[in-house]
Amino acid sequence: MKNIRLKAAYAIIASIAIGMGSVGAVAAATPKHGGILQFVVPDEPPSYDGHRETTFAMIHPIRPFYSLLIRVNPDNPSSTSDFVCDICEGKVPAPTDGGKTYTFKIRKDVKFHNGDKLLAQDVVATYQKIIFPPEGIVSARKAYYVMVDSVTAPDHFTVVFKLKYPSGAFIPALAVPFNFIYQKSQLDQDMHWYEKNINGSGAFRFKEREAGAVIRGVRNPDYFVKGRPYLDGYDAIFAKKESLRVQAIRGDRAAIEFRGFPPKSRDDLVKALGKDITVEESDWNCVLLTTINHKHKPFDDVRVRRALTLAVDRWGGSEYLSKIAIVKTVGGIVFPHHNLAATRKELEQIAGYWPDIKKSRAEARKLLKEAGVDLSKTYYFNNRAVDQPYKIVGTWLIDQWKQVGLKFEQHVFPTGPFYDMLRQKKEYDVSADFNCQSVVNPLVDVSKFLSDDRSGSQYGQWQDREVDALYDKMNQSGDPKEQRKLMRQMEKLTLDTHANSFITLWWNRIVPHRSYVKGWKISPSHYLNQSLDNVWLDK
Repeated sequence: MKNIRLKAAYAIIASIAIGMGSVGAVAAATPKHGGILQFVVPDEPPSYDGHRETTFAMIHPIRPFYSLLIRVNPDNPSSTSDFVCDICEGKVPAPTDGGKTYTFKIRKDVKFHNGDKLLAQDVVATYQKIIFPPEGIVSARKAYYVMVDSVTAPDHFTVVFKLKYPSGAFIPALAVPFNFIYQKSQLDQDMHWYEKNINGSGAFRFKEREAGAVIRGVRNPDYFVKGRPYLDGYDAIFAKKESLRVQAIRGDRAAIEFRGFPPKSRDDLVKALGKDITVEESDWNCVLLTTINHKHKPFDDVRVRRALTLAVDRWGGSEYLSKIAIVKTVGGIVFPHHNLAATRKELEQIAGYWPDIKKSRAEARKLLKEAGVDLSKTYYFNNRAVDQPYKIVGTWLIDQWKQVGLKFEQHVFPTGPFYDMLRQKKEYDVSADFNCQSVVNPLVDVSKFLSDDRSGSQYGQWQDREVDALYDKMNQSGDPKEQRKLMRQMEKLTLDTHANSFITLWWNRIVPHRSYVKGWKISPSHYLNQSLDNVWLDK
């Protein structure tokens, strides 16, 4: 099956021709209509449900089919505070009731792709599923909305959010691009329907999927933004091998990969294509971390978990890995360039960030000996079958742990089985994991590190009420200095004192694309700005 899918991806890329003449050095000022955008995606979506999933493999091919209530301004996607209405009218509303009530007016010209009018009741049903999911329904970001008390629709075109307390994290959380607006009548029939089916109100309609090869979308003639989208459609081509994706762009059989390439691939494309390639780079609100299974011995012992993180040379790893992988910055649980992030001096007080790696590893060996760990045993490391950065960093981690006597065998799975192991089977001892967010919003982004009955995306099976209490106090504080103080305490407990989980390195986003791709702008997240309604081809 693997070989068949690989051949299918090659066949799709080989059969699609984008090249339609030479590319001009100067972009046209006025967007042009028409054309099919071909882009490559390194993996396939585990499901189609945006409320459930956390991966780019779902966002890139599926996001263009859906609308949101609000979104990050596509003309300014790097901003942490520039939000615009999508299906709401006018500007994003200011709160009333002392910051606890937000009232949104819904556009009257929005239709689902099945022809039904989108109403306020659909928005309410969507956010009920996200914020208050019933038993058996996965909502990966429910912890983002701890401040929400209720969501109601007083009429067909009005939605009201009532908060328990004022929160600056609320509006950024609403703009998360996974918050696809679903149809209430469909959710009433089957809350799992959207996992395998698509009915959105976005700029493109679903055309077809060829498993292992491509998902195709076509222009939605009823899209509520007049004159959009510019494209006639798009093909999201699945190609797991990085070399295949680079070759596709170099040979003009694909125009872009929205996730990003490592430095060498960027340099190779620039050398080969010159003016016909444009490179956009950005800090990345995405971090690779390791999830430790607290239910498996000896990893139920905090000494063993601390030894795992103490063995890892992050400072040296950053210098080495940044040359070959899409990782770079050493940081804690907060996006490194935010004012709530730890300084280097603060980081160096945390286990695993000490400047002296020899001292760190000596402490790790001591802790393993005290815990009576059997060093002759080989442990199970679960990883994702994506080279960048999972397999590269995973191989590095196994070597790091080897330095203190711990042996791990790496088990690599495609995205679906990888998630199944992480979420359901949980047979691993340690697993690769990630905290990749869209809008930079640390007050809720760190919900990944809450207790498993609070987080929605924490798979290490731990409960830590001290961390939960700090998170709640931090989110209810309006004082940035107090927030920063509480964030440092939460970080210290999570990464050091309780060693619940730990960070490897933050990512660095590099997106080389064909110069004829216009209208798209890079952001700090590979989840943002993927509706494609503003993208056009200068051909």
